[in-house]
Amino acid sequence: MTTGLQEVARRHEAEVKAVSGRPVPRGEPILELRGLQKNYGTVEALKPATVTFLSGEIHAIVGENGAGKSTLIKLLTGVIPRTAGEVLWCGDSVQLATPNEAIARGINAVHQEVVLCPHLSVAANMFLGDEMNRRGLMRKRAMTDAAQGVLDDLGFNLPANATLGSLTIGQQQLVATARAAMRGTRFLIFDEPTAYLTRQESAQLFRLIRRLQGEGVTIVYISHRLEEVFELADRVSVLRDGTHVGTRAISETNEGELIALMINRTIEQIYHKEHFPLGETIVETRGLSGPGFADISLSVRAGEIVGLYGLIGAGRSEFALGLYGRQPLTAGEVYWQGRKVEIGNERKAMELGIALAPESRRDQGLCLNLPIGLNINLPVFRRLTRGLTINRGAEAANADRQIRDLKIKTPSRRVLASAMSGGNQQKIVIGRWLSHGAKLFIFDEPTVGVDVGTKAEIYRLFARLLEKGAGIILISSYLPEVYELADRLHVFRQGRLVASHDYRAASHEEVLAQAINA
Repeated sequence: MTTGLQEVARRHEAEVKAVSGRPVPRGEPILELRGLQKNYGTVEALKPATVTFLSGEIHAIVGENGAGKSTLIKLLTGVIPRTAGEVLWCGDSVQLATPNEAIARGINAVHQEVVLCPHLSVAANMFLGDEMNRRGLMRKRAMTDAAQGVLDDLGFNLPANATLGSLTIGQQQLVATARAAMRGTRFLIFDEPTAYLTRQESAQLFRLIRRLQGEGVTIVYISHRLEEVFELADRVSVLRDGTHVGTRAISETNEGELIALMINRTIEQIYHKEHFPLGETIVETRGLSGPGFADISLSVRAGEIVGLYGLIGAGRSEFALGLYGRQPLTAGEVYWQGRKVEIGNERKAMELGIALAPESRRDQGLCLNLPIGLNINLPVFRRLTRGLTINRGAEAANADRQIRDLKIKTPSRRVLASAMSGGNQQKIVIGRWLSHGAKLFIFDEPTVGVDVGTKAEIYRLFARLLEKGAGIILISSYLPEVYELADRLHVFRQGRLVASHDYRAASHEEVLAQAINA
């Protein structure tokens, strides 16, 4: 362990010891929930749940979006108060009334959406609230050196002096993980930690999780990727519609049983692939180049899913943003339905019929402080106006139709987008384009942080778009997704297109090797 990590751990240790509770032998209960419940008015977000977490175990929690996982995290980390029930920490009844109380007891969380400060350096974020000071002056160099030592010790190849906002979303997630590992934790919650990570970054994270477990830390691992649950966890608890429906030892269950407990649906129904007759070429790029990508030539036809696979930073998203006019192009040509076009900005892309559901729905895809209905109608308000006045009836009808068709779980279109779960937020991003009449849909990581049931709904939506004659560019870091769905799969590495395959023409191993140059 590095000097920086030791120093921060020592500083937290004195604070944690005072309230963290007695030592708990490995395998004994460290946190017990007895009838834990949370209501929002008449809505039961979490129905009385009784779950026991054992010291030193990796305990996975799975369930669909809206099943109560986020509510459970907020209760355990002191963000919201419980309505009823009891929480025992190291055998003693506790309140967990505030985040500070949870942190003081050694309970920390790494959230799916990074909640750090993008304008500060990586080091400043890692030491946020624990800054090194001498005579009232902040020791920036010492913090940078210590943070770099921590990152190197954890196996994260990241620069401590870089601005956090300059890193990819996946790299920012690793910074948040490093920060949590420094805080003297005894109980660490990971919420969809690999959603934006490459395979290499995920492997680094898994090594850290096993290392923390070896040091006696209890890990709660929340993920929609069941293969990760079976790779890491000792036990798994399933939530459905706010109810705890069961806990299983990993050695005594299987993927099919967990899916049945979560959604009453078989695994064969998740990856739903329909093949449609291919029509005319919608878009073709020839030698397209721009910031982060070079010499990309590919085409998309009506009724076709074209998959772009590669590690984060391989140039896939950058290519999509260039094609959409959000980033400038430096070379190459774009042909739209056989005609050469210049896409200088997003408005031109939208006028042609290109729709983009970007990688980060919170930062790039949604106006979180606006209601769901307004978010859905943003691209089509011109059609919903008469002169200078919005047709309120048409506005409401269009939003309600998309909410109904996409099964967005909300009591009203007036609810703020920020209040929705990750899966429902993604449905809003997708839903806004369905009335637009686009011909080419670019989906960048469309199922990040959504449950298997919502994934199936999104995949069926793809089929509906293809049936109507649209084409899809599907960008994903999750190889099974592009492998099972793409009619044509392109592999990106270091900003270039390095290999192309027809549907299932190459193995998973071949595609992965091409992506990492193995």
